[in-house]
Amino acid sequence: MSLYNDYLTEIEDRKQQGLSPKPIDDGALTREVIDHIRDSGSAHRDECLHHFIYNTLPGTTSAAGEKAQFLKEIILGTVEVEEIKAAFAYELLSHMKGGPSVEVLLDLALGTDEATARDAAEVLKTQVFLYEVDTDRIKSAYEAGNAIASDLLDSYAKAEFFTKLPEVDEEIKVVTYVAAEGDISTDLLSPGNQAHSRADRELHGKCLISEDAQKEIEALKLKHPDARVMLVAEKGTMGVGSSRMSGVNNVALWTGKQASPYVPFVNVAPVVAGTNGISPIFLTTVGVTGGIGVDLKNWVRKTDEDGKPIPNNDGNPVLEQKYSVATGTVLTIDTKQKKLFSEDGSDELVDMAGSFTPQKMEFMKAGGSYAIVFGKKLQTFAAETLGIEAPQVFASSKEISVEDQGLTAVEKIFNANALGVASDKVLHAGSDVRVRVNIVGSQDTTGPMTAQELEAMAATVLSPSVDGAYQSGCHTASVWDAKAQANTPKLMAFMHKFGLITGRDPKGVYHAMTDVIHKVLNDITVDDWAIIIGGDSHTRMSKGVAFGADSGTVALALATGEATMPIPESVKVTFKGKMADHMDFRDVVHATQAQMLAQHGDNVFQGRIIEVHIGTLLADQAFTFTDWTAEMKAKASICISNDETLIESLEIAKSRIKIMIEKGMENDARMLNSLIEIADKRIEQIRSGEKPALTPDENAKYAAEVIVDLDEIVEPMIADPDVNNADVSKRYTHDTIRPISFYRAEKKVDLGFVGSCMVHKGDIKIVAQMLRNLEADQGDVTFKAPLVVAAPTYNIVDELKEEGDWEILQKYCGFEFDDAAPKVQARTEYENILYLERPGCNLCMGNQEKAAKGDTVLATSTRLFQGRVVADSETKKGESLLGSTPVVVLSAILGRTPTLDEYKTAVEGIDLTKFAPPIQKPLAGLSVHF
Repeated sequence: MSLYNDYLTEIEDRKQQGLSPKPIDDGALTREVIDHIRDSGSAHRDECLHHFIYNTLPGTTSAAGEKAQFLKEIILGTVEVEEIKAAFAYELLSHMKGGPSVEVLLDLALGTDEATARDAAEVLKTQVFLYEVDTDRIKSAYEAGNAIASDLLDSYAKAEFFTKLPEVDEEIKVVTYVAAEGDISTDLLSPGNQAHSRADRELHGKCLISEDAQKEIEALKLKHPDARVMLVAEKGTMGVGSSRMSGVNNVALWTGKQASPYVPFVNVAPVVAGTNGISPIFLTTVGVTGGIGVDLKNWVRKTDEDGKPIPNNDGNPVLEQKYSVATGTVLTIDTKQKKLFSEDGSDELVDMAGSFTPQKMEFMKAGGSYAIVFGKKLQTFAAETLGIEAPQVFASSKEISVEDQGLTAVEKIFNANALGVASDKVLHAGSDVRVRVNIVGSQDTTGPMTAQELEAMAATVLSPSVDGAYQSGCHTASVWDAKAQANTPKLMAFMHKFGLITGRDPKGVYHAMTDVIHKVLNDITVDDWAIIIGGDSHTRMSKGVAFGADSGTVALALATGEATMPIPESVKVTFKGKMADHMDFRDVVHATQAQMLAQHGDNVFQGRIIEVHIGTLLADQAFTFTDWTAEMKAKASICISNDETLIESLEIAKSRIKIMIEKGMENDARMLNSLIEIADKRIEQIRSGEKPALTPDENAKYAAEVIVDLDEIVEPMIADPDVNNADVSKRYTHDTIRPISFYRAEKKVDLGFVGSCMVHKGDIKIVAQMLRNLEADQGDVTFKAPLVVAAPTYNIVDELKEEGDWEILQKYCGFEFDDAAPKVQARTEYENILYLERPGCNLCMGNQEKAAKGDTVLATSTRLFQGRVVADSETKKGESLLGSTPVVVLSAILGRTPTLDEYKTAVEGIDLTKFAPPIQKPLAGLSVHF
């Protein structure tokens, strides 16, 4: 029994790390565990009983299959285990969440033994993770006159699996733990450099905040045993940066409740809070676990007698504390009144109606959103089979329809994809609706968790309603280390079998594609009316509307082809004026942020859709804008394109999909060919006038409008993390946008980075042309700081080689990636040379490559929050400043930020982004970006 002996060795190894035995997911190991249980004389019998009962993963894991069959033998009496009687065997099956366990329960319920059938049926009535293979069996038995099947359908139609659950507590005591001041990124809760351990929940839990913080949380739990620890972002927003299911998992592991006594390290119901609430995509993840998100509003602007904010010395509003949430403060959440009170309930502190909508209350009651989604589908199936109308059990979908009010672009997309809504019903923002998901993306550092979630919900195949689904390998592209070698092939094999197009071929036939996930999703989105869900916060497409999501929501979209969410409000962004020739479009992005704050004072983008009227830009370039909106805490972004531009974008997408097919990436379902057919149909609709490019109605209502004046953009800008701001809450936000003149050519730059999803072909061509210009002017180019260049896709590299640009990059590089011999260790030191890195996320992800601690990095990426691209040293804070490609390249060559004159000279003659507001005619020429 070598597998069990190996497992014992692993247990000892983990014990040295302070870890429990790793949960078992392997069927062969489970069989050996069962053999020890059968053998009454085995020295390992007691420990194997414990592993079998408490340490075997549920769902569709091969271990769950073995466990379910053994429990079936016990129930049928073919084997006797003193410690597991039939009643306990049923209980264990009830906690296994579908797949093999439901198959066994159906075998028993539809069998010939009446007593066993009744008992199994009672357990089945509590289950919701049933798929067509299961419901088809019930339907066939019902049609054949089986009484048990009829009883099951009656129970499902009444949704007793939900109605018989305990209600949410009316009063919840919480004790606060301030995790940090200012915005809290999900990197604090689940660091990117620990991504390899996310599927090992106990191990990954050790990276939450810090060891000291974990001890303090444990001390609070001991001191306040009747209260739940509420994690707080003081003077900031909780969970910015990404959705990160692993972050919520970690918070739940330390502060939540165990989901099942028989499934280790899976906790639910965390309570998280922020002065400025919870980042929208992170809040969705909290809902997956049935948790509570609290918008504290405990700091408010101080106003004068006229009600105007009083500014401090730097022009920011003075804040005053409305009530304290200092660590150790005990508060009371009243779920009935939907309010936050002081500990004794005497002082009402803040309204929490948004935290306790009927839908969110259902998630809390059911232990998470999955059970509700599957429960609704199960109820619908039962009612249809019985030929009855399903009784109103779940909260009615919130349907808001305003007479004589037009639709924004996102409202149009949601109406077109809405499920379970009358066809003549027009829905506006605030409506809560189920929608069809057209495109789904999974990335490689959250993918292992998505695979676990799919197994846990007993899903085995991609929903047929999904048009396109892709599994990337970009987040672990730069270093093919032991962790990547162990996790990535296994992930790709799972996703390939599930039905996705995979960046790596599990069979090793086609070349490994480490293309950045958002770029691929942007290409395979071939309909401007599509809804996209992706396992990364930067899932922001320039066609359709895309939402970054946690690994669980991605799993749900893959399994069901659906998502449920409120229709967000929109902010309309339009442009006026003319863009100066020396400016790059990235500066338009920065200017939008700066001018929005100047116009409105507050971040009106937060939690909303940014509807950007950018009609003359093709998809790749427009993506620069939509991608950035994740950093503005926006829910998503939509690009309004004119017909001609959209057609050309779709033609480009088709050509890239064809390249994927040529590389051998097509799957058995011919998904890629189907996407080309969808694109062709959409192009014909636009050309014929049957269905022009998506536009909002003229009388649509917006939460706010922003007009960006291009005439005001006169010099390049940098998004600065402002690491030394005296107000901690002002650091590491995207609110500090500075012109390069602010730095007076004195800001030392230690490393430049051109890469991530924020760049495309044109950016790499700009690097090449700047080298040519400087070479012609100076005879040679020397770098006073390292410059790392990582193209986001292999297509770009191939095209640059064909067009002669790669040659000049090779001339000045001191390192060029080699797929035949990929790096097996992350770089720790940099020379003042050009590095041509493998396509992928590279420094932006921060989980493999990083700048040296304390460095000042100027990058094209989107990540400026603490510790991501660069960590602090003992003597200096690391800085990740964000700018355009020409600014980054010139700064690496100079070793400092440039003057405006130096910048203008360096970009003279270079064809930067051409952009004009959509009210003008499309430009006749295309820039190098195309």
